Amino acid sequence: MLAPLALLITGTLLAQDTVRIRVDAASDQGAFRHVWNFFGYDEPNYTYMQYGPKLLTELGRLSPVPVYIRTHNLLTTGDGTAALKWGSTNAYTEDASGKPVYDWTILDRIFDTFQQAGVKPLVEIGFMPKALSTNPEPYQHDFPQTNIKAGWAYPPKDFSKWGELVYQWVRHCVERYGAAEVESWYWEVWNEPDIVYWQGTREEYFQLYEHAARALKRALARARIGGPHSTGPVGDRAADFLRAFLDHTSRNNIPLDYIAFHPKGQPEAVAGHVRMGIRRQLQSIDRGFQIVASFPKYKNTPVILGESDPEGCAACGMRTHPRNAYRNGPLYSSYTAVTTDRTIELAQRHGVNLAGIVTWAFEFEDQPYFDGFRTLATHGIDKPVLNTFRMLALMGGTRIDALSSHRLDVQAMLQSGVREKAEISALATRGERSVTTMIWNYHDDDIVAPPAGIDLTIAALPASQVRVEHFRIDAHTSNAHTIWQLMGRPQSPAPEQYARLEAAGQLQLLTSPEWRHTKEGQLALRFALPRQGVSLLRVAW
Repeated sequence: MLAPLALLITGTLLAQDTVRIRVDAASDQGAFRHVWNFFGYDEPNYTYMQYGPKLLTELGRLSPVPVYIRTHNLLTTGDGTAALKWGSTNAYTEDASGKPVYDWTILDRIFDTFQQAGVKPLVEIGFMPKALSTNPEPYQHDFPQTNIKAGWAYPPKDFSKWGELVYQWVRHCVERYGAAEVESWYWEVWNEPDIVYWQGTREEYFQLYEHAARALKRALARARIGGPHSTGPVGDRAADFLRAFLDHTSRNNIPLDYIAFHPKGQPEAVAGHVRMGIRRQLQSIDRGFQIVASFPKYKNTPVILGESDPEGCAACGMRTHPRNAYRNGPLYSSYTAVTTDRTIELAQRHGVNLAGIVTWAFEFEDQPYFDGFRTLATHGIDKPVLNTFRMLALMGGTRIDALSSHRLDVQAMLQSGVREKAEISALATRGERSVTTMIWNYHDDDIVAPPAGIDLTIAALPASQVRVEHFRIDAHTSNAHTIWQLMGRPQSPAPEQYARLEAAGQLQLLTSPEWRHTKEGQLALRFALPRQGVSLLRVAW
């Protein structure tokens, strides 16, 4: 198993050269938009199983804005039994004469759980019910033993029946949850129709999308639908698909309320450690935004990154894919902080309307603790990455200047990633009576390195005395994985162990809050930040 950097750093290492970060509380970069509040997963039946409702409730409570949940397999035929990269609802079958039979029981259970947890769906219309598939057998895959391609991935034998299924489903949602609520959701058609998930032609996907979009609008005119949720356009094939879809919807006046694509990174195992591939993810985001910006009609159309992740397979653990060892520790946390910040920067650079970043991570039932799946929590125990989102949730109001002596130019990151110097930078916001600064120390290579010495100055504070809170994610703070390892990696923790792991998974203060005096409106703070660590400092008055 690859060793996380956080477990290798010791107190004997000397700090790097001082990193100077200056925050100007009087500056104004406009409103800080929460765009990180989207999450997703393949297995919709996990939604209401043992640990799903607990995690959804945590997500709903942590965010100051609505959290949206995207799942695959909402129309897949089956009895609701979950498996890796699989789920089913049996929403559509046909009787002996070929007449549609609609059964919303499992879908209602999923959406009711969303409602109870205080989250909203980004509804993925897919996959193909068995009774509608043009090639229904074999229908279910057996991942990872078999390729996921099966009968659920094929076009409908009758596009009219497909459209009517969408119409009836939306009508049912309006009757159950109310028009105003359903209007606050997002809808989409299929997942990554440019690869194995879609076994039809490009033109058949365009037809699939159009029938679904027009049926949705017929049922609820103000419902929001978008797409194509294709793969990351860093590659020419995916870029061409995205352009063709936008051109088709534009020329044919097909409803498109938001645009979505899926940028991914490319980690690898190198000489016994994980090396992240942030460059590829940022390149995909950059090229996708460039494509969107090339269509004047869609200049102000919201863009949602439907899966924006370090790599492609959430259901592949680190035992079979050692490069995925990053998922349990603080490396995933710092990577998420950097990509969130740079995604916002690239959106501003291209002038696109970034509305959401979907993190494709949730939880897996009936899997070993901390087995390296891409998750926010394991067996109800939160992983460090979830605390990055807790930090982001604490930010808000107005974005303000945060200048770092060790911030990398985004163009350099697009060309080379973060392979030489670490990216040590910050994001800051101003509230009514507070300033909040998030600082990260990130490097693509998860290897031993000294902590960074942070010299943080916050200027233009309006009070002579302020209260400082310092939250931290690192090897030993806000990190249940380290505690679990120190316990001996139990797969059946005793009740007192489980309670300790639950507490360790929450966002924690590095030190006790303290009152500090400012000098001429300035506050100076100095501390060490470990490699792959993330700090959030909240200064209030």
